[in-house]
Amino acid sequence: MSDATHEETAGAGRGPAPVVFFLSDSTGITAETLGNTLLTQFPGHRFERRTIPFITTAVEACRVIEVINGIASSGPRPIVFSTAVNREIREILAQSKGHFLDLFGTHIGRLEDALHAPASGEPGKAHGVGDAIRYQSRMTAVEYAIEHDDGQSIRALERAELILIAPSRCGKTPTTMYLALQHGILAANFPLVEEDFVHQTLPDPLRPFVRKCFGLTSLPVRLSQIRKERRPDSNYASLAQCSHELRNAEEMYRFNQIPFVNSASMSVEEISATILQRMQLHH
Repeated sequence: MSDATHEETAGAGRGPAPVVFFLSDSTGITAETLGNTLLTQFPGHRFERRTIPFITTAVEACRVIEVINGIASSGPRPIVFSTAVNREIREILAQSKGHFLDLFGTHIGRLEDALHAPASGEPGKAHGVGDAIRYQSRMTAVEYAIEHDDGQSIRALERAELILIAPSRCGKTPTTMYLALQHGILAANFPLVEEDFVHQTLPDPLRPFVRKCFGLTSLPVRLSQIRKERRPDSNYASLAQCSHELRNAEEMYRFNQIPFVNSASMSVEEISATILQRMQLHH
């Protein structure tokens, strides 16, 4: 039984931070994602988070209950998010003294009624290899994104579903990797450099694929901060240079009718969702 813990220090909550458990009989990714999404609606609170994945036996579930109940006996009742698929495991975890939120069982009964079929009760379907074709497409997309990261390869650009362009450090790499891993999108990314701004034209290798291009921009101050972490006291990281590149990048996007978004205050998930919607990409 693994136990990954971290504490969110932001917020003005008083007293000890409630412990939040994310429990799963698989990886715990879904429990974390859904649970953390709900917790963002309470920005004034701080939480101590613990993820316990792969709870696959009744014995392990009982051990988890002991941990939760021990915390409940000496402080605020823990908040428990569970995506356990196995009915027996869910029923055991629900007996804890925490505030139990069953993110799976709450809805599975209604789906069984709608589909007139019982759920399989098999864990690991969401992030495992149950759908072999979809899994392989995601792995192929990751390999493509790695090969075509930061313009290091122009081979097979015709296969790309998306070409992300932006000045350095605007978030191209994490976005293409997320789109590949989560959505199986064949995404390349290409940096914009000084010579690209002279005539406001795309780099030569990208010109045949302008309709596949999507641009990222940022705020000069934010971009300067990020670049200073990489190259402090350089012209590359100066506010003037960042302002110049971002201004010219946006002019290039408009001139070439390339859609773009400001990534400065967006998560990689939000950037990716915006791109998928505006480029009408679906997998």
